Amino acid sequence: MGSELRSARNWFTGLPLDRSADWRESVGRGEIDVDFGAACCFYISARGELLIEAGGGLAPVTTLAELDVDAEQRLSLGTSAGQVVLALIVDNHQREALASAHRNWVDLRLAALSLPPATAGYAAYARALVHWHQRHRYCGQCGAATRIELGGHRRRCSNSDCGLEQFPRLDPAIIVLVEHQGRVLLGRQASWPARRYSVLAGFVEPGESLEDALRREVLEESGVTVVECDYHSSQPWPFPASLMLGFTARAEHDELHYGDELEHAAWFSPEQLLAAVRSGEIRLPPGLSLSSRLLEDWYEARTGRSSDELFQPT
Repeated sequence: MGSELRSARNWFTGLPLDRSADWRESVGRGEIDVDFGAACCFYISARGELLIEAGGGLAPVTTLAELDVDAEQRLSLGTSAGQVVLALIVDNHQREALASAHRNWVDLRLAALSLPPATAGYAAYARALVHWHQRHRYCGQCGAATRIELGGHRRRCSNSDCGLEQFPRLDPAIIVLVEHQGRVLLGRQASWPARRYSVLAGFVEPGESLEDALRREVLEESGVTVVECDYHSSQPWPFPASLMLGFTARAEHDELHYGDELEHAAWFSPEQLLAAVRSGEIRLPPGLSLSSRLLEDWYEARTGRSSDELFQPT
């Protein structure tokens, strides 16, 4: 399977979305009249939470009359099969007004697996934009307030003598499954939930290639030297604004020297990993993440069995 097909299997990817910049501009300025009954339109809080119905699913927006919403609160995500896809950013006052016994605000990490994949992808897209907007309300060049343009995909300095344009940014990060003689390297950070283990990951630094970042991160976190690596797939990860670039890699040795970043690390054969999961000794990452996909593919390739037994142990 090629990397494009592997990426399409990851959560938040492969959205059936036309991201036309001209359309974004027109909708953002309110020049296109949106039929909210026919659109895929949902609420997202300034904290990046989603409004979820008690029975599951995103609470729909049927009319703007129920809220005092201006054009700068609209995130124009695109169109899908002729259907408009919009997210409305609500402030804290609006957030409280919308909550009820029948719908509540839920973080995307908790809500995503219960949503249709495309809907979860739209929500992830919106969450990343919301995070960016919250942190770029003022110009980094002159300090003046900025305003939203291009349907939420650009901010411009309000100072006419400056006019600096800013666009959404992503933080690239590598995530890598390291193997040595049929065993996989897993580690845990002290801040993670109890017994949670995962593959290694870290941000790409200025002046680094992805491969350079991979070798550095693995060595820094575990003391292991990587001798070769292969690209696996990618995944947008809006917690808050990362693009995860997945790899598999082969280690030169299995001697571990982990420092401050990891609380513990260990090597596991497929059978050792299955036994550790079933005994409750360790917990693997949730199915939402690329780390989970890397482990699934490794386990199935090494055992010829379904990874369901690993992630849904009896």
